[in-house]
Amino acid sequence: MDISSFVTPLTRQTLRGDVYLQLRDLLMNGRVMPGEVLSLRSIAEALEVSVMPVREAVHRLVAEQALELTANRTLRVPAMTVSQFREITTIRINLECMATGKAATLLNKKDFQAIESIHEHFSHEISLAQPDGSRLIALNKELHFAIYSKASMPMLLQIIEPLWLRIGPILNYDLRSNSLRVKERTPASHHSLLIEALRIEDSTAAIEAMRDDIQSASDYIISTGVLVSG
Repeated sequence: MDISSFVTPLTRQTLRGDVYLQLRDLLMNGRVMPGEVLSLRSIAEALEVSVMPVREAVHRLVAEQALELTANRTLRVPAMTVSQFREITTIRINLECMATGKAATLLNKKDFQAIESIHEHFSHEISLAQPDGSRLIALNKELHFAIYSKASMPMLLQIIEPLWLRIGPILNYDLRSNSLRVKERTPASHHSLLIEALRIEDSTAAIEAMRDDIQSASDYIISTGVLVSG
């Protein structure tokens, strides 16, 4: 029996999912700026795919408020107001500290070594005279989610991910800008305290280090004036 009319080829399903994941990672890793205009055709050309799967992925990201379509149908990365940023930061602190505290009690030796290795790569990169901002952002995200994924709370992880999807582009203004925080290696210092807390399975200290890490970055970004008033 010919079943071709009843099923969707896996190649198409895979392509659609891959385009979405690549665009999501682009946003979560802070490789595009708030307010930046994007072109469906340019994205399709970069990914070497047709416009159709890109359009489907974009519609999904618009629904998740990670991208927006303006009144004249222009696709862009949403700007963020100070009040929105403060709200997301507050939510992040509560959820991500919960995941961190839980992970601190569950990490096995292999898990910890993997997290420590990411930290070492981040620390090396930020110690360079001209660190690669894109690499710092990617390693920072990798470190955070390596911890959260070990909390054995998949529903919590699914709530945290969309917040990073919204917050990702704004991280350009910290890790990518070679700011004073980067020059003073402030993020690495917070991470070092976090790693040490995880090493000794001290959930209270791990939560405190994570809270300080998130809040420190948030305070800096607000201080730069790059967010929209409101």
